[in-house]
Amino acid sequence: MTINDLKVKEIPDSPGVYFFLSAKREILYLGKATSLKNRTRSYFDGNLSEKRSALIEKMVQEARSLEFTETDSVLEALILESNLIRTHKPRYNTIGKDDKSYNHLIITKEEYPRVLVVRGKDITEKFARNEILYEFGPFPSSSLFKEALKIVSKLFQYYDTIKPLNAQKSKLEKGKINFNTQIGLYPSEISATEYNKTIRHIKLFFEGKKKQIVNELEREMRNLAKAERFEEASVIKKRIFALNHIQDISLIKKDLRSYQNDKTVRIEAFDVAHLFGGSMVGGMTVVENGLATKSEYRKFKIKSVSKSDDTKALREILTRRLTHSEWPRPTFIVVDGSIAQKNVAEAVIKEAKLAIPVVGVVKDKKHKPIRLIGSKELVGKHKDEILLANAEAHRFAIDFHRSDRRKQSLI
Repeated sequence: MTINDLKVKEIPDSPGVYFFLSAKREILYLGKATSLKNRTRSYFDGNLSEKRSALIEKMVQEARSLEFTETDSVLEALILESNLIRTHKPRYNTIGKDDKSYNHLIITKEEYPRVLVVRGKDITEKFARNEILYEFGPFPSSSLFKEALKIVSKLFQYYDTIKPLNAQKSKLEKGKINFNTQIGLYPSEISATEYNKTIRHIKLFFEGKKKQIVNELEREMRNLAKAERFEEASVIKKRIFALNHIQDISLIKKDLRSYQNDKTVRIEAFDVAHLFGGSMVGGMTVVENGLATKSEYRKFKIKSVSKSDDTKALREILTRRLTHSEWPRPTFIVVDGSIAQKNVAEAVIKEAKLAIPVVGVVKDKKHKPIRLIGSKELVGKHKDEILLANAEAHRFAIDFHRSDRRKQSLI
């Protein structure tokens, strides 16, 4: 698809979701936008592989058409994007992504249901299926989703306590609920019937059915006015106005900042595994924009080292990795170890005439991270991703080592 294909479409300068379609009308990729016009044009401005990724550049080349759906707000665009990704699972939205690390919205099945943010990988650990009333997600951007929930909490008052309402026992927990009720974050004294009506509206909102909520509220407002319950009707009127005029400026700003910094940050982490120097192997893992990209993990059998020498093994792995110019270049590299491992990695990179920063993860005797060594800016900005990449490299290398030893024992 080219910019000329895009020019024939009248794309509005409004929030919404856009869809790149294949020749067979398959949804290849979809995304949300603060401005559909500006966001879709950005896919045809300059070097897309540098601005986004080689994968997105390939997607645009494969696409044959683009369509879009307008929404009343960026908040609703974010929700629609999540629902459509979950329904259609577009190839370029899901390829190599570990959805289990994304946030989901869970509404519990209780007398007073709670509205909770839970990572996909934690859902089955924390809840039995019969404890979940509704589930929404995945929401790919954690920061945008949390900003969105701040707006949702102003539209609907709900409980998000760690424990169920009837399990709140300590004075501190009761005090927190009372305080949040006073400042309007939690419902005031309310019947379970009324509260569950709100929960149903939250469910409809996350299903993209805002108009249905507004229609129900308008009907309720008219009935209250007919019964001369004008104060209650006025409260409903304000709620309708809030839904029709969602104040999501903070979300717009965060979305724009997120997009402006949207160049893929690719972290490659390396680790070595062996048993007293025997069956020595290495693993490379990849984390892109905070998510493990498991399709790009790589295994290495060490050929040049016959005894326990982690730094020499690391040198071999990195030397072999850097010969693969067809692989995307990492933004920076993470090694398991201290100054010795970091120095080896930097030496290999220098020999390859490249400039790639290196971060070392120093461990204690129990192999727990105690310190990160490297650029303060990188460590400060990407600490969580560095630790994720390192943990994945350690797990991946050990799994490969065990698998390799099992195969050797069968020979």
